[in-house]
Amino acid sequence: MAALLSEEDKKYLIDLFHKEMSSDVKILFFKSDNKDECQYCDITQQILEELAELSEKINVEIHDFDTDKNAAEKYKLEMIPAIVMLDEQGNDMRIRFYGVPSGYEFSTLIEDVIATSKGGKVELSPTTLEILKELDRPIKLQVFVTPTCPYCPKAVSMAQKLAMKSPFIQGEMVEANEFPELSMRYNVSSVPHIIINDGEGEFVGALPEDAFVEQVMSVVKQA
Repeated sequence: MAALLSEEDKKYLIDLFHKEMSSDVKILFFKSDNKDECQYCDITQQILEELAELSEKINVEIHDFDTDKNAAEKYKLEMIPAIVMLDEQGNDMRIRFYGVPSGYEFSTLIEDVIATSKGGKVELSPTTLEILKELDRPIKLQVFVTPTCPYCPKAVSMAQKLAMKSPFIQGEMVEANEFPELSMRYNVSSVPHIIINDGEGEFVGALPEDAFVEQVMSVVKQA
């Protein structure tokens, strides 16, 4: 199978990982060999394996979604292909990728690898960090995206930064075209479309940090 990353991309990423990564990162990849069940599993696995070849700090662990039920349940995975990221101590960073992190979303994957290697060190405003302390119940943020959407990475990145900084938040990228039934359930017609707690709240667009957090907290306050 032909390489997905160009030689130029590989050189850039080797240098980036060398400069920016602090500690090891474990990427758990959940797949199925049944092509009818997971049409995009092979290409997702190839992306991850090519990344792992670029840094000894990146380790990919492959799980079969159908047979390794314990691991899938541990991380509360609902569909495949699924990516879970763990830090050096094995802590779940509470970020998920459902679908191929390709196109514009590839940059989000790279950012998350680096942030995870730094123990979840991400840039958020002091105000946001204070607001996150108010959370006392689980919040799931599903960001529906397409690979050709230039605004989507900003929304995915924001959801996943919040997840890295709050034990109550899980930030998920969902590739809208790969999961049409889910997209239909939430009437996803334009992206990024953010679904909060399976429909308790929703909004569309790559909002600035303060507005994004305000949308999330509005759902919390309604409960």
